[in-house]
Amino acid sequence: MEKIVKKNCIESLKKPGPPIIIATLPEEAEAIYYACKDHGIEISAFCDNELRRVDKGYCGLKVIHTPNLAKHYPNARIIIAFFNLDEPSDQLSKLGYKDFYSPLELLENYNINKHTHRHKQSYIETKIAISKKSHSMYFDETKTYLRSLDIMITTKCSMKCKSCANLMQYYVDAKNTDKNILSAVKTLSDNVDAISEFRVIGGEPLMNKNWAKIVNGIIEQDNKREVFIYTNGTIAPKEEDLKSFKGKDINFYITNYGKLSKNIDKMIESLEKYGIGYMNKPADYWVDCSAIRQHKRSPKENKILFKECCAKHFYTLLNGKLYTCPFIANAANLDAIPLTNSDFVDLTNNNQNLRDKISKLVNMRNFFPACDFCDGRPLDPTTAEVYDGKGFIKAAEQAVNPITFKKY
Repeated sequence: MEKIVKKNCIESLKKPGPPIIIATLPEEAEAIYYACKDHGIEISAFCDNELRRVDKGYCGLKVIHTPNLAKHYPNARIIIAFFNLDEPSDQLSKLGYKDFYSPLELLENYNINKHTHRHKQSYIETKIAISKKSHSMYFDETKTYLRSLDIMITTKCSMKCKSCANLMQYYVDAKNTDKNILSAVKTLSDNVDAISEFRVIGGEPLMNKNWAKIVNGIIEQDNKREVFIYTNGTIAPKEEDLKSFKGKDINFYITNYGKLSKNIDKMIESLEKYGIGYMNKPADYWVDCSAIRQHKRSPKENKILFKECCAKHFYTLLNGKLYTCPFIANAANLDAIPLTNSDFVDLTNNNQNLRDKISKLVNMRNFFPACDFCDGRPLDPTTAEVYDGKGFIKAAEQAVNPITFKKY
């Protein structure tokens, strides 16, 4: 597949030309901005899909809502800060932009000690490492790699969000899903060239009392792995669990839901005490994508839906099976969709074709049969060509009871 994003950027961006924009604001965007300054590259602005960022500015520059970028800069050179280059470049291509660059060259020899960053240094170092690995693999078509792996260790959750994108609101009998999880992680790792980021998730992963043992087991298989625990800040981790991470490179990604994240301050205090990196990210709104219903779209429509989906590379490991996204993983686990063999890879069936099957799933560029049961999950629902959800919705509205659904 032809790459529309250029690998090398420094010499091109130092030349006179249209304004330079950094697109998307992951935590490493700040490092990319500073790296540009170090090389004498002037940045005009940032753009991002998150509305809450637009009015706040970033690194002293304005942040433009991505769908409105062309109104401000109809012609621009774009550095894509996101670790996944495909979705931002696809979105911006629709707005008429053609000149895209990876920040890989900028980050290769970036001196993190030269600048002051707004997040903990160990956290930024990890995010830079993930970005470099992901972008390097993007340009090597001989490799099979996963930009990230969501390792689901439980469907139990401490919140009852009625529009959870991972479908936790449908579980009546939520339970831990960590049986043979380390074996499945090893089997998968042995059959791909790289996994940029290992993300331990739920539900709420801290509701599984063995969560720390699982995290340590993942690291013990390979201590060079970038491991994150994704949590909602409702449960403060026990000190003995945090002590077990001494000398290990792990990070917490805390989604901050305000009052609902009732133990977030205690959690952050403990992470600071033990020198563990973390990100505290407020969540004001979500893209509505939690309904499970068949749409009977045409193949062309489902192909567009898949191309526009921002979660199609959120590879999810659940009960020994690898899925391309959390929607298919949990809808299948709930028996809420008719599953086909092309929708997943069974990692417990370790036959000679396993690597080929994983490669086929990872490199899918069309769509999966299960996609027809999803409303879609675009970066920006206001500009999506195929999308059947409600658009932007308030994050974490709570339900009283599990949501009912049709079983297959």
